[in-house]
Amino acid sequence: MFRTLRRALCVAAALLLPLAGVQSARADVADEAAGAGYWHTSGRQILDAAGKPVRIAGVNWFGFETANHVVHGLWARDYKSMIDQMKSLGYNTIRMPYSDDILKPGTMPDSINHDGKNTDLRGLTSLQVLDRIVAYAGQSGLKIVLDRHRPDAAGQSALWYTASVPESTWITNLKALATRYKGNSTVIGIDLHNEPHDPACWGCGDTSRDWRLAAQRAGNAVLSANPELLIMVEGVQSYNGTNGWWGGNLMGVAQHPVQLDVPNRLVYSAHDYATSVAQQSWFSDPSFPANMPGIWDKYWGYIFKQNIAPVWLGEFGTTLQPSVDQKWLAELVKYLRSTSAYGADSFHWTFWSWNPNSGDTGGILKDDWQTIDTVKDGYLASVKAPGFDPGPGPGPGPGGPGDPGGGDATCSAAYTVGSDWGGGFNAEVKVTNTGTLPLKSWKVTWTWSGSQKVTSMWNASHTQNGATVTALSAAHNGSVPVGGSTSFGLGGAPGGGGVTGVSCTAT
Repeated sequence: MFRTLRRALCVAAALLLPLAGVQSARADVADEAAGAGYWHTSGRQILDAAGKPVRIAGVNWFGFETANHVVHGLWARDYKSMIDQMKSLGYNTIRMPYSDDILKPGTMPDSINHDGKNTDLRGLTSLQVLDRIVAYAGQSGLKIVLDRHRPDAAGQSALWYTASVPESTWITNLKALATRYKGNSTVIGIDLHNEPHDPACWGCGDTSRDWRLAAQRAGNAVLSANPELLIMVEGVQSYNGTNGWWGGNLMGVAQHPVQLDVPNRLVYSAHDYATSVAQQSWFSDPSFPANMPGIWDKYWGYIFKQNIAPVWLGEFGTTLQPSVDQKWLAELVKYLRSTSAYGADSFHWTFWSWNPNSGDTGGILKDDWQTIDTVKDGYLASVKAPGFDPGPGPGPGPGGPGDPGGGDATCSAAYTVGSDWGGGFNAEVKVTNTGTLPLKSWKVTWTWSGSQKVTSMWNASHTQNGATVTALSAAHNGSVPVGGSTSFGLGGAPGGGGVTGVSCTAT
């Protein structure tokens, strides 16, 4: 279960304030050519580079934020077939969660099947796989929103920083991604941080907790790297004692709007869920589901209705098992405004999730990663929107997104103790080519914590300086193809020869 069950949140009772709606002009819904270039905002609408209104109508495809460091499902299918299927169903945007771990040099994806599928991903780092997905999505006419979902793969965080991932790292990595895809308008925006929640505040002025101020700092940093990007800012959990979903409370925008240095780049984002995720007081209200539009108006809908800014429902989902969830989703889809009636003058959305392995919602795909849940998909039919023309292809970047970056020779090593009898031990070290060029030779280095010495080594030669050992490839196993691996073994004494870290270098 890769999406942790949200805690049942304590929702304070509050009077629902009626908020003024804005009369909308009917948009031209037949314009299939909208979406070209980078996008900007005008009031509550998002417009393309030619000034044509567009509607984000997509799905979340998660995995880059997990320990796999890559979108899930590539163990079952080719990534191109996934994107083709999304497009065929009428989704035009992918929200792509990631963690800052994928920005660490040499981070490699796990659980990709290269046997007759995903063959062009073999040997690529996680970022290089992301390049390929962005490139193919763009060629297919889909847009990408990058979602900084977690500081690291261990789990979500209430604030945008942690002890191990400070704000400086968060901002540096956001700027790095903005720079990486600069000139490639497939990536139309960045969601700065997923689901800020208590103790995060909005407008309180405490720089260690005020998400609104942090979003301004990060948003302006992103725009300094690429001023064309949309900046997606989620809500918090609590505002002035009124609690809601994590990331779903945008009540503070009325008094404390986000202010960016570049105008017409701000999109507010909310999350909203049903009872399969957590109970909320409004689900048991006698007037349910008629009470829901007032709830949504209060928390985030007013921003759209008062023409303050575009609103994107970045996550919403359900297993659809309880009947209350079915009523909730039907009411929510109606609230989001049908494309046939309103065109792109509507709320934007990305459904959670494409993946079936979201424990508290399930997905558009069923567990075989192939079959469509036609009931879920059917609920969304009225709010799907036209797709976009395919982009011009990869833009500037590290060899162009989709290109492996010019080629590099890198490797990783895994050290495993096979047996230990106290007086000695045997270990095996597996060397894997993680780069995009074949290895010609390699060296592996580790440091023992005790007085261990190498007593024998096979398939490699070695030197030892104190507790540090350096093993060099032999003539017969120095050459390792991209994605391939080799191994060597050793004996040592005394026992207890495990290591906490091992490095590999191409030589």
